Amino acid sequence: MHRLALVGRGKMGRLVEQLAPEYGFHVAVRLTAENNAGGAAITREAFSTIDVAIEFSTPASVVMNLKRLAAAHIPTVTGTTGWNDHLPEVREAFLQAGTGLVWSPNFSVGIAVFRKLAGLAAELFRDEDEYGAWAWEIHHDAKKDAPSGTLQHIIEMMRKRGYPRKIDVAANRAGKHPGTHEIGFDSAADTITLRHAARNREGFARGALKSAGWVVGRKGVYTFDDVLFGTARA
Repeated sequence: MHRLALVGRGKMGRLVEQLAPEYGFHVAVRLTAENNAGGAAITREAFSTIDVAIEFSTPASVVMNLKRLAAAHIPTVTGTTGWNDHLPEVREAFLQAGTGLVWSPNFSVGIAVFRKLAGLAAELFRDEDEYGAWAWEIHHDAKKDAPSGTLQHIIEMMRKRGYPRKIDVAANRAGKHPGTHEIGFDSAADTITLRHAARNREGFARGALKSAGWVVGRKGVYTFDDVLFGTARA
């Protein structure tokens, strides 16, 4: 079995730990905000027997965690959101270290497919000026970033595929909702709506574990699309 380090043991980290044996992982290291302040517990010596790490922490700690994991030469998967402005420096750290990183704001297979569908729809509506677009989501009230990294990633795909007009964006935070994302296109004639609704967090944890098995032995910086669809490096 691969020896796995969990960096962050919130709801996602605990779920990853619960499912890890199904994917051939033994959880050998468990780090929390209390025992890993400033990433101090992530050292080459402490991780000398670790094959791969999964990082689900907070926007305030993720960048230091990732840089220290790169310095320790640990292949890593991260699903933490809210740090994309620091992606260039994190990418450089992993490239310099010669190890692998898979990052994604969402490790749901369904969301990965949904994002591709959103991009295709945006391309098809690119030249249809009478259609306006929106993007909306709802998440539980403990989620810190709004709009989420997932919704921003979907909108980024729509822009990349050529949708040139305004995309109206809205985000709600209420209750314990695991996450629903929706995009739509509206004209005087009709409305088209695409929606993805998560039932629970299990799909995210399984996607992260799938990615952890995939990144072992790889060098470079990748997204979940690379794991699922074999697309180009991030």
